[in-house]
Amino acid sequence: MKHSLKAILAAAALAIAAPAAAAPLVVQINSSLPEGSFAHVFLQEFEQRLEAELPGRIDVQIFMGNTLGSEEDVLQGLGLGTHHASLSASAVVQVNPRAAVFDLPYLFETRDDVTRFFESEAGALLREGFEGQGMRLLALWDNGFRVITNRVRPIVTPADLQGLKIRTPTSRQRVAMFNALGANATPLSFGEVYSALDQRVIDGQENPAHIATSARFYEVQSYLSLSNHVYLPTFLLFSESLLASMEPDMRETIERIALELAPWSFAWGEETDAKTLAELEGKIAINEVDFAAFRAAALPLYEDPVFVDVIGREMMDATLAVVTGSN
Repeated sequence: MKHSLKAILAAAALAIAAPAAAAPLVVQINSSLPEGSFAHVFLQEFEQRLEAELPGRIDVQIFMGNTLGSEEDVLQGLGLGTHHASLSASAVVQVNPRAAVFDLPYLFETRDDVTRFFESEAGALLREGFEGQGMRLLALWDNGFRVITNRVRPIVTPADLQGLKIRTPTSRQRVAMFNALGANATPLSFGEVYSALDQRVIDGQENPAHIATSARFYEVQSYLSLSNHVYLPTFLLFSESLLASMEPDMRETIERIALELAPWSFAWGEETDAKTLAELEGKIAINEVDFAAFRAAALPLYEDPVFVDVIGREMMDATLAVVTGSN
């Protein structure tokens, strides 16, 4: 009994003397997209990789469907230090106008172009545009090329868009693009699109191909044209104050894994595009477009103040140097 008591007292003394294990650092990441979306897949992969490399030191918490607030509110929170991180898309233009470069039509032909962009002077200018905003861009992950669906005819050349009412997001650049190509651009919130298509208030819409599946647009559309008119990535943004609070090795690990995930996300996007088009076979007619004809028709927009005044000439020139191979 004496020995047992001594053992108990010794164990208690050690427990008192040993420092309490540090709680893991909580990192909350917001996305406007729902659970099960591509953004959710990417964030879960990010979480798994981080927690595997930093066991017990980090607790990544994913919040989908704007659980932490609207995309705009969360971006503002990053700057204020009240939010940790966000996987965002179009809304980043509100904090960094240079991100509107991704609204330039027919700029990127492949995801490899996007990788070269991010690694170039243009990518450095994009990251610089977030400086002073209280946030840092860690990586660009996939989102996908946008395509056109409609109920009237296949879209092969810009002439095929003449007179069609095409729904666009409420983006000045996207509206200007479709109007310039001959369509009647009709901005609508996404939640209104299916009913507007069904009631024939509009003729078509533009989104990544997987949206035609998830939103069941194939039920109210006849044609899907692989226009690839815009490539918009997702932007992984972290609060500067959160990054500054971390141990250097943790911060470096997060930054490294974010970059490593980029090519993985692009490969995932390529594979998913192929699966999506296979799923849509028989549900909607799919056709290629004359990419060169569309790019030529959109060329005047590269001098339009709607684009130039927002993006900035330096950013546009640096980006064009990448995609034309003149940098």
